[in-house]
Amino acid sequence: MDSNAAQRRLKAINGHLISSVDSSSHQLRHNPTAGEFVSGQGYSVVLPEKLQTGKWNVFRSARSPLKLVDRFPDHPDIGTLHDNFVHAVDTFRDYKYLGTRIRVDGTVGEYKWMTYGEAGTARTAIGSGLLYHGIPKGACVGLYFINRPEWLIVDHACSAYSYISVPLYDTLGPDAVRFIVNHATVQAIFCVPQTLNSILSFLSEIPTVRLIVVVGGLDDQMPSLPSSTGVKVVTYSKLLSQGCSNLQPFCPPKPDDIATICYTSGTTGTPKGAVLTHGNLISSVAGSSLCAKFYPSDVYISYLPLAHIYERANQVMTVYSGTACGFYQGDNLKLMDDVAALRPTIFCSVPRLYNRIYAGITNAVKTSGGLKERLFNAAYNAKKKAMLNGKNPSPMWDRLVFNKIREKLGGRVRFMTSGASPLSPDVMEFLKICFGALVIEGYGMTETSCVISSLDESDNLIGHVGSPNPACEIKLEDVPEMSYKSEDQPYPRGEICVRGPIVFHGYYKDDVQTKEVVDEDGWLHTGDIGLWLPGGRLKIIDRKKNIFKLAQGEYIAPEKIENVYAKCKFVAQCFVYGDSLNSSLVAVVSVDPDVLKAWAVSEGIKYENLEQLCNDPRARAAVLADMDALGREAQLRGFEFVKAVTLVLEPFTMENGLLTPTFKIKRPQAKQYFEKVISDMYAQLSTSDPSSAL
Repeated sequence: MDSNAAQRRLKAINGHLISSVDSSSHQLRHNPTAGEFVSGQGYSVVLPEKLQTGKWNVFRSARSPLKLVDRFPDHPDIGTLHDNFVHAVDTFRDYKYLGTRIRVDGTVGEYKWMTYGEAGTARTAIGSGLLYHGIPKGACVGLYFINRPEWLIVDHACSAYSYISVPLYDTLGPDAVRFIVNHATVQAIFCVPQTLNSILSFLSEIPTVRLIVVVGGLDDQMPSLPSSTGVKVVTYSKLLSQGCSNLQPFCPPKPDDIATICYTSGTTGTPKGAVLTHGNLISSVAGSSLCAKFYPSDVYISYLPLAHIYERANQVMTVYSGTACGFYQGDNLKLMDDVAALRPTIFCSVPRLYNRIYAGITNAVKTSGGLKERLFNAAYNAKKKAMLNGKNPSPMWDRLVFNKIREKLGGRVRFMTSGASPLSPDVMEFLKICFGALVIEGYGMTETSCVISSLDESDNLIGHVGSPNPACEIKLEDVPEMSYKSEDQPYPRGEICVRGPIVFHGYYKDDVQTKEVVDEDGWLHTGDIGLWLPGGRLKIIDRKKNIFKLAQGEYIAPEKIENVYAKCKFVAQCFVYGDSLNSSLVAVVSVDPDVLKAWAVSEGIKYENLEQLCNDPRARAAVLADMDALGREAQLRGFEFVKAVTLVLEPFTMENGLLTPTFKIKRPQAKQYFEKVISDMYAQLSTSDPSSAL
């Protein structure tokens, strides 16, 4: 076909597309032949899975319906993280890039900045320093410290010299760090003085490590290891000067080369290493860039763990956009001080923190009482009404009420994102009204290089996770054992499956687990159950993994039930258990001590200590009654109600081995930990109701 004919065909196809979307229309122009390509559904479009025989069940973003995005539309030459950083250094050389409040002597002051150009120079020196120490191209480099400028400089050095970065993080515990270092055959580890001791304690068990670089370490305080170990320990500043004296040309990677191996904490067994290529990460962020824009004038605060994909992807976006990135001090309790000093314009977080902000402000409003409370409610309702009607609310409300609240995040936030777990619609609405920012909720996972779907900024409907990232396509697959089908009415339901350039290249050295999640057609099975709302919006309703059968053959998805009971005022955390030997569910509840104490006072119940109160049958009955009421409200089925409950004071934490670093319950470990109380509850049920333990 000659080039003129090709141009004409492209023009004809482009004739069906328009460049922007509003809430009432989708991005396909009405045209008689549009049906040959896609069927519009608001924010998404639908295609057949297989051209001749397939059902029309594959959803793509209306922003890029005919081709999945794999490059930045404005910069198709950027194919790797190295290309991305080179582009940033060339374009934004004198712009602020990395900011920190921590001085060399450890004191805290105003933010001091390193420019993109300076970071580029440091990246070249660190990469050259690794080559100087004989670390070969393609080697794995471990990063064992929390967010700070050096983390990103080392990551950029890895990209420029074709090394593979492997985040190591403390919340996985030293056993997991040792496992990852050996599993990924890590040859160099960057750490800080605090994590150095941990590494030295199991040095003999990590034989592949040849170089340890201590960030923030002092030369005269470095341990000298016997030469027989074959391991050198140097400070970051020493490596920097060695690299400066021995500069080496870049060794650029290709898009299909591995950029990073991100180990995710399995809820069972050892961590799994998700292999992500340069192409994976560029595709993911390029797709997201069609929906959310960062600018060189923006300021971003980095405190979410760089070991997780959410923050890694955000950092690729900041580099592409020339955005300034300020780091927190490293202490979550001082995060709000850092926010006040930095005054970010972009604030990315997780529901746990947003829930705390929500609770803090609503409690303050309630306790202020009287006029202040009435003023807040009037302002809130007026702004809510205006936003629902698509109108601009009166600026008076911001001046009177909301500007004071905005100051809590520095007063300049224009864009907020939420990810990692579902954000409740109440909190989402609250953030939009109080902070006057664009609030976007996204859904993603490590195995998809971050974002699978996200809300469109023009969408006023909340309680869902939006439409597909333009870099992937989504289908729902039937889960017959849970009665979810893609033909369900009024909404198709099923397991969320994802395909496209964002899907990872498998778990490192683990074909078995890879084949469990990626099928032969390239679909990644997420284990999440979703449904399609009108307008091509995805809503997550359940989880496929962790389902088990009760004795009578009913399938149970415990996380769904735990989410219902989490709303109970007595419940801080909840672990629901059942198995195929019993016909009913039981629960272990970590109680909110303040609520329990207040209840005891109101009931006139005397107790010596909280442990005694937890064991009081009246307390158990009160908690169970409250949980039952919530279960009825959520329309749980009869067999989904827990029939017995044990109250404990100890919270579920990473330290006691009951939570993963992403705050999910480790079910096998929890079962073992609470083995005795679980068997006691079933024994008690069998005496009170023999049929329940059948």
